[in-house]
Amino acid sequence: MNTQLDFDKLAGLLPAVVQNASDGEVLMVGFMNQEALDRTLAGGYVTFFSRTRQKLWTKGESSGNRLRLISASTDCDRDTLLLRVEVEGAGLVCHRGTRSCFTEDLAWSAPQPSAAEETA
Repeated sequence: MNTQLDFDKLAGLLPAVVQNASDGEVLMVGFMNQEALDRTLAGGYVTFFSRTRQKLWTKGESSGNRLRLISASTDCDRDTLLLRVEVEGAGLVCHRGTRSCFTEDLAWSAPQPSAAEETA
């Protein structure tokens, strides 16, 4: 079994989906390089690599809304991480002051089945 993570697909980064361990809510997505992952696993608090600032940052270091790592897993391609966390502080994970970064719905309509699909 391959135990290596594939940091090569995204130029040294892995997307990291952050999920609340207690209720399964997806809170945010960040990116991790090898150093961010190593710090997260060693220290128990989630650290990301900022693509805009080109440096490491530990979530909640200024706001107090830290993400304590409960478990970490990878997908079958070994190029994406799922981090299950416990949120510390006020619980506002998003920089906009909400619990989750996923608060904006996209406008879309479900496609209507064609007549052929309805009779099948």
